[in-house]
Amino acid sequence: MNQKLLFLSMILSFALANGQKKSIDDLLEIHNSRSVPYLSVQELKMNPDNYIILDTRLKAEYEVSHLPNAIWAGTNYSKADLTTYMNSNKPIVVYCTVGIRSEDFGEKIIRKNNQTVFNLYGGIFAWKDAGYSLKDSKNKTTMRVHTFSKNWEDYLKTGIPVH
Repeated sequence: MNQKLLFLSMILSFALANGQKKSIDDLLEIHNSRSVPYLSVQELKMNPDNYIILDTRLKAEYEVSHLPNAIWAGTNYSKADLTTYMNSNKPIVVYCTVGIRSEDFGEKIIRKNNQTVFNLYGGIFAWKDAGYSLKDSKNKTTMRVHTFSKNWEDYLKTGIPVH
């Protein structure tokens, strides 16, 4: 686990233990710099074919569920084989659980490729909570959502949490 994720997990554990549950909005305000512009789940849902959608979570998270037509990119930009997608004229949307890890991934795309990138505001949790469907590893609709860890499942309002 990288240092930023370890730090986030520690903060989340402390906040939950002290009854100070924060919202996804609070998490993004605290941990993101808005270096990658946000795109709302509603905007993406209206025109999903206008974007390349990259899932920047762990493979196990992606296999539980992901956005329709999402491409698994993994968590490590430098090891991801994205050459096919980087040559597209379509803007890229990156997402993760709530939008923290995906901002880091999006920053790297912008630095290396100078391509238009958006970070999905609220990540897969916001997508599911908006009532939009998810696909599993067999491309079947699922209610299951990987929550990264048990501590994060309180931020998911709908669906079946898996960790």
